[in-house]
Amino acid sequence: MNALLNRALGERNGAIGLAVLAVIILLIMPLALDIFRLNLVGKYLTYAFAAVGLVMVWGYGGILSLGQGVFFGFGGYCMAMFLKLEASDLTSTAHQTTPGIPDFMDWNQVTQLPMIWQPFHSFAFTVFAIIAVPLLISYVISAAMFKRRVGGVYFSIITQAIAAILTILVVGQQGLTGGINGITDLKTLNGWNINTDSAKYLLYFINGALLLGVIMVCNLVLSSKLGRLLLALRDKEDRVRFSGYDVANFKIFTFCMGAVISAIGGAMFTLQVGFMSPSIIGIVPSIEMVIFAAIGGRMSLVGAVYGTLIVNYGKTAFSESFPSLWLLFMGAMFIGVVMVFPNGLAGLYQSHLNDRVTRLLNRIKKVKSSDQLKVVKAES
Repeated sequence: MNALLNRALGERNGAIGLAVLAVIILLIMPLALDIFRLNLVGKYLTYAFAAVGLVMVWGYGGILSLGQGVFFGFGGYCMAMFLKLEASDLTSTAHQTTPGIPDFMDWNQVTQLPMIWQPFHSFAFTVFAIIAVPLLISYVISAAMFKRRVGGVYFSIITQAIAAILTILVVGQQGLTGGINGITDLKTLNGWNINTDSAKYLLYFINGALLLGVIMVCNLVLSSKLGRLLLALRDKEDRVRFSGYDVANFKIFTFCMGAVISAIGGAMFTLQVGFMSPSIIGIVPSIEMVIFAAIGGRMSLVGAVYGTLIVNYGKTAFSESFPSLWLLFMGAMFIGVVMVFPNGLAGLYQSHLNDRVTRLLNRIKKVKSSDQLKVVKAES
């Protein structure tokens, strides 16, 4: 009885939390903020995809990934390649030594568009690549690790090393990736100017709707048998293995799902901000994504979004008001939140909810005991 009531209240509360988040993102913020600030919030929401993916991977799968920026970057670079090719038409690049190729390639004496860039002339292929590339890479990484039962801190260190390797690779291949500057000067999406105010408004709403849709899909997964198995796997991995389940396959699925979610956020980041660079995919951004999930609550999909918004708003506010001290303020905020709310902001909310559930259960028990006492007295 208690378990069923807790579950019902939890599902109802989760739906209410998602509805409140939808109102904040799609109604309150567009009405309250100017286009500059709204575009900043849109950028923050792209990071929230990675935080939501980490809730699935870390919170429910028990896998701490310190390389989530890798998959965020794959999605971002795939979208940037398509946008850059569209901006590099023969008319716009007529002044170059080799017209028809991106400007940074011309600066690096590349005389022909590399083969890996050729398919990104197609928007349909680009959308496919945004999903397929991180899915393939994450599958290879996770299968190689989990099939050999590599996990815990070792897996975290390996994902961090992969983030460092990818950053070095992107920076070193300047003629192919744009190097340290990344891919910039992105203008249109299938002829639609993405730099106008109206385009930024529309991209913000698309971004918000996609994020809410991803959270709904994750909720469906977690409410299924698979979600219950993930929780059991996180808490009692050996027991799940001895029950006959292939633990490695569940971990692979969770890690791949988190990678794809992060890649969608990366693609939206490129559209929202208008560039993609290796500074977005390295070790520091990956660790920041973990912080977003930790502050919001690593067991809460909605909490991860709030955590992302709060941390990034703090970064912006502190850097504007205290240019030389803002990193210290950010560090103090992280430490304070973790010490006061070890389960994140969602944990604080959940504790109040649990108190209410406990009081409700006690009332039900009292009513039930009173009814039983009345029955006994009537029979006697």
